[in-house]
Amino acid sequence: MQQRLAVVHGSGNVFRDFGYADADVEQLKAILATEIIKLLDREKLTVRAAHAKTGIAAADFSRIRNADLSRFTLDRLMSILNRLGARVNVEVSLRSGESAVA
Repeated sequence: MQQRLAVVHGSGNVFRDFGYADADVEQLKAILATEIIKLLDREKLTVRAAHAKTGIAAADFSRIRNADLSRFTLDRLMSILNRLGARVNVEVSLRSGESAVA
């Protein structure tokens, strides 16, 4: 007998779907890390070459490549992007929801 699977539509934020208290921050960190990785790949930079270019520790670039973002703040990730020659534009939109603080 085959079991029917239920289709569940996500919120658009996997961290929220898994119950993270700071889901929006985690999602933005993941987006910024993705942009860093794309820049490294586009410029064919190793973690050591990225260190030489930016002064940011090679270990930090390794952590970003491995999605180990727990040690990074949003401003640090933006700073890394800036040192790689990118500029970050942030657009904020607010909406009410279950996670809104009263």
